[in-house]
Amino acid sequence: MSRTTDPLRRAVRLLEVDIRRTALALLLGVLALGSAIALAAVSAWLISYASQMPPVMTLTVGTVAVRAFGISRGLFRYLERLASHTVALRGMASLRTRIYASLAGGRLDAVASLRRGDLLARVGADVDAVGDVVVRALLPAGVALVLGVGSVAFVGVFHLGAAAALAACLVLSGIVGPWLAARGASTTEQRTAQARSDMASLALEIVDDAAPLTVSGTLTSRTEALAAADRRLAEATDVGARTSGLAAGIGTLAVGLAVVATLFLAIPSVAAGTLGPVQLAVVVLTPLAVFEITQTLPAAAIQLHRSRQAATRIMALLDSAEAAPSDAAVSKTTGARVPGTTAHRPSEAEATSTTATRPGSASAPTASSLVAHDLSCGWPGAAPVVQGLDLDLRPGRSVALVGPSGTGKTTTLLTLAGLVAARAGSLTLDGKPAAGQPHEEIAHHVVLTTEDAHVFSTTILENLRVARGDVDEQQAVDALGRAGLGAWLGGLPDGVHTRLGADGATISGGERRRLLLARALCSPATYLLVDEPAEHLDPATADELVTDLLRAGRDSAQPRGVVVATHRLSALAAADEVVLLDAGGVVARGTHASLLVTQHGYRATVDREHGTDETTRSHGATR
Repeated sequence: MSRTTDPLRRAVRLLEVDIRRTALALLLGVLALGSAIALAAVSAWLISYASQMPPVMTLTVGTVAVRAFGISRGLFRYLERLASHTVALRGMASLRTRIYASLAGGRLDAVASLRRGDLLARVGADVDAVGDVVVRALLPAGVALVLGVGSVAFVGVFHLGAAAALAACLVLSGIVGPWLAARGASTTEQRTAQARSDMASLALEIVDDAAPLTVSGTLTSRTEALAAADRRLAEATDVGARTSGLAAGIGTLAVGLAVVATLFLAIPSVAAGTLGPVQLAVVVLTPLAVFEITQTLPAAAIQLHRSRQAATRIMALLDSAEAAPSDAAVSKTTGARVPGTTAHRPSEAEATSTTATRPGSASAPTASSLVAHDLSCGWPGAAPVVQGLDLDLRPGRSVALVGPSGTGKTTTLLTLAGLVAARAGSLTLDGKPAAGQPHEEIAHHVVLTTEDAHVFSTTILENLRVARGDVDEQQAVDALGRAGLGAWLGGLPDGVHTRLGADGATISGGERRRLLLARALCSPATYLLVDEPAEHLDPATADELVTDLLRAGRDSAQPRGVVVATHRLSALAAADEVVLLDAGGVVARGTHASLLVTQHGYRATVDREHGTDETTRSHGATR
């Protein structure tokens, strides 16, 4: 698709608008407002003709016509709303589907740097704005054009001068007024774009992280920043209100000018006998209804401008995401591909999590190996954070990636999952280069989850079905039992049908981590990659969870290869191999026992963890 064309046109094409439905909506809109104009014309004729006291029967047709046009106006308006909104809503769904698909299969770095509020605005309000261009801009303009031409022609049948005056005033109201309104909207949008983005991001941060912000003492500063963004928005809106007010005044002025000009031009014709008194009433009063077609055009011009701005942001997102399809975007869910989710910054672990299989697939073919040789991992456009990594992962084998924060553990997992392209070296899946395989194929074999993978506000069972859509109740119970949640599940009122709060707000941190583990275990993928599963847990729970993960791959019923990236070292005796990362590469590797002997820093970290654990238990006993 060409990237040099108008972004709004490109976005509208992605709406996949149904031409037949759009034409039907346009026809119904013309009939609705046409009924209003016809109602005014017939009413003018009926009132003026009745004043001449003709036989009552001669008024019957006019009376029936007034009733018919009065009823049809409301009926056609209702049907037009149904037709036009169907077009718009289907178009929005089509555009969102395209965005989600592009983000899911596109470059991860293209969206990872966006703030969550900004991304939410693009797939939410911006898509709505593009869809609204059909209902609020294009259809009103089309209806106004058809009825404007028709009304001028109708008046011209009676008096050409009056028709010319009506046409001039319609141009004033339907072109000059909307142009001024669009200009005012442009000024407003330029000043409010950043304020709206800041408000969306800050509001989402305050809602999602109210507790951490309160504890850290930064909630007040965030609310003050939100209030400041709101003030900037209000001030910018006030600046554009003057131009918008002028545009509204022009519409009212045009109506008055049309009536006065018609009277001025048509009265001499009545005096000359070329125009009857009844016809004069029709010519003068009909324009009062005709200008209803231009009343929505200033709003349509504003909507057109807003839609173009929204389309610019959407197409910029799509263009950046589709620039390199090999770098797949990832979602904050385990085991199912939920496109369109991203994080604050690429350096944070929360930028990730993923996908392994399509929901509903009961099993996936087993890949015999996932092998990295001299692998360099890093984000596109940035220096590699890990170089020279060798890794041989097979079903039943577990590996732990350890090292200080910022050493590239998360980026390494993303690269192993095929979500970020390798900077150098080779990565093969089942003996085939991963770079040459579609992401969907890799996702059959590899599942990645992170410490903050999303817990949905639904039942436990449905949260597990994110990994595989056909998980039944017994399989859910078994997975939860393997994740160490059997006793917890037994104490719940509705078992696996118990509803969880938004993002796991109703369960503890340990329960949440184990629920995510159970979700990963439900996936049929051969290789399980887990990022920081023990973060923010108490030492005993953390060690138990990491141990369970490292042993999960040895399940004889479904052996898997498991890679766990973690800061915590105490539980790594369960790993077949520990890979120590630091200074941009692999510092050491071996079993947990061998590293305790050969790596002084590794041993010191384990001893420090044990000392911290004893202190924690001691403090807990004295409370």
